[in-house]
Amino acid sequence: MPTTGRTGLVHMQIETIVVGEFQVNCFIILGGGNEAIIIDPGKDPDVIASFIKQNGLSVAAYLLTHGHVDHVSGIADLHDEFPAPVALHGDDLKWAFTETNGALPFYPAPRAPSEVSRVLADGQELADAGLTYRVVSTPGHTPGSVCFLFVDHDILITGDTLFAGSVGRTDLPGGNSRVLSESLKKLAGLPDRLEVLPGHGPSSDMATEKRTNYFMQSFQV
Repeated sequence: MPTTGRTGLVHMQIETIVVGEFQVNCFIILGGGNEAIIIDPGKDPDVIASFIKQNGLSVAAYLLTHGHVDHVSGIADLHDEFPAPVALHGDDLKWAFTETNGALPFYPAPRAPSEVSRVLADGQELADAGLTYRVVSTPGHTPGSVCFLFVDHDILITGDTLFAGSVGRTDLPGGNSRVLSESLKKLAGLPDRLEVLPGHGPSSDMATEKRTNYFMQSFQV
């Protein structure tokens, strides 16, 4: 697994498992031990569970960048087998595990985990698996979309807010292009050196996105 980190810091190991028909990047992040942070287990919980078992991992936390079914449909099965805190922004928790959140024929409405014990909000500082990270609220794709900023390791998990060369769609219920623009402006204020790990597709970096992503270029000074 790739590692990242500056001298003297716990190394951050990142494994990507692409899950489901919509090809979601499920990130499994380790911070030097056998504890793992699972981000956006959108489908194929058996595949994710096999990876956890084969590598002798324990789950420290499940982080959800937003509530869309392709990012949350595997969470209940995994939480049943590997109980750990589940984190989701309150504005998406309201609807993420309801009948309105299906995407048939590929995804029925997702089953809720037994508990969502962390209701995320902008600016929260959290620590799991030996790593610290900050919640960056970035609504627009959904009302409760967030990014996770691992400041010490220059990693930004962007979910469906920012992709390599594009951004999340806003034509689904709860989407808002004006609000997304404000969120992108917030991200444009972050350091160029950040590696961007999105919810779909390849990774990028903030410098490249500021320079080449049409949706970010208007924020250059």
